[in-house]
Amino acid sequence: MLNKDQLTHFISTALQEDIGDGDHSSLCCIAADSKGKAVLKIKQGCIVAGIEVAKAIFTWVEPDTIFHAYKTDGSLVHSGEIAFEVEASARVILQCERLVLNCMQRMSGIATLTHQYVQKLQSYSTKLLDTRKTTPNFRLLEKEAVRIGGGMNHRFGLFDMIMLKDNHIDYCGSIEKAIELAHQYVQQVKPGMKIEVETRTIEDVKRVMAIGKVDRIMLDNFTPAQITEALAVIQGKYETEASGGIHFDNLETYAATGVTYISSGAIIHQATSVDLSLKAVLS
Repeated sequence: MLNKDQLTHFISTALQEDIGDGDHSSLCCIAADSKGKAVLKIKQGCIVAGIEVAKAIFTWVEPDTIFHAYKTDGSLVHSGEIAFEVEASARVILQCERLVLNCMQRMSGIATLTHQYVQKLQSYSTKLLDTRKTTPNFRLLEKEAVRIGGGMNHRFGLFDMIMLKDNHIDYCGSIEKAIELAHQYVQQVKPGMKIEVETRTIEDVKRVMAIGKVDRIMLDNFTPAQITEALAVIQGKYETEASGGIHFDNLETYAATGVTYISSGAIIHQATSVDLSLKAVLS
């Protein structure tokens, strides 16, 4: 679920970016005491996401905002439906409109694409993970959209899991040295933190198995046949993650290997924003 403090910080900085020293379009022609009502219209079928974020945006600016949600995050919605209705100061609605739409259109696109991937994996034990291939300063909501769409969040950032990737291993000197130092670091500095190591060949997998001390083995750019071979070496002793070269059309082929996770940056960076609109309701 969304971290309230992080969401508040995001809303504050995003509105400051957009409003600056004032929403002069509204200030010039909308009375300060003018009240307004608006509805969020669905213009394209999707898995809707960001309704709770929209509510948080409006109520952060005007705490006594009246917000009626007609849909919930994760719902399948159709063109012509109404997701929510909001009643607040007309100026507040106008100030928040673009931020709400930007968030919901992007989040709904990600949730919809994620849902399509997850549906393909229904017959398999493999779970879908996102990655850190996200939009700077928008990761909080992009990863929430993945969750809403039925996917799972990988580490949020560099701070909540150790992932020894190819460059870490190359800079460190060897895969064994990198794992040993990571294990010592966890014992001394971050007890309980998970360690994942990237492997590029079957030989790498065998070297990891010889030293152990990890929680998950990433099989990077392995073919399905190579993953099957690697899983035979790993024998279920560690979680496994397939990454690289995996897309919607070959997803099931990889899942059929029995790998624990498939990670995909595509569910975020290839998602297309959904068409939504916030329209004033006049009495």
